[in-house]
Amino acid sequence: MKSCLIVDDSKVIRMVAKKILHELSFKTEEAEDGSAALEACKRSMPDAVLLDWNMPVMNGIDFLRALRQLPGGDHPIVVFCTTENDIEHIQEAITAGANEYIMKPFDSEILQAKFSQVGLL
Repeated sequence: MKSCLIVDDSKVIRMVAKKILHELSFKTEEAEDGSAALEACKRSMPDAVLLDWNMPVMNGIDFLRALRQLPGGDHPIVVFCTTENDIEHIQEAITAGANEYIMKPFDSEILQAKFSQVGLL
């Protein structure tokens, strides 16, 4: 069973993503900000990270840059899931090491399609 770390400061988004990912047979863990996500990755590196951009304490892009510097931090497939939809943000995310980018709001079909595109399904 593959694992996915859901990183979002919205409990509702984490709950919706968790439900969808469980239906796709993923084991999930949750973090409410980038700092908590980084600690979770140090304990156990997930196969995938579903990552919000705007969060308190440590935002998604700072988390991603720190993740990629960790031993094994190049392993997780990172899918940004955010309302930031301009080309500058998308380019910044890809440059920092994101594998895919989806816009909020998302549904099961969108998440499944993106996870298939990056080889997680």
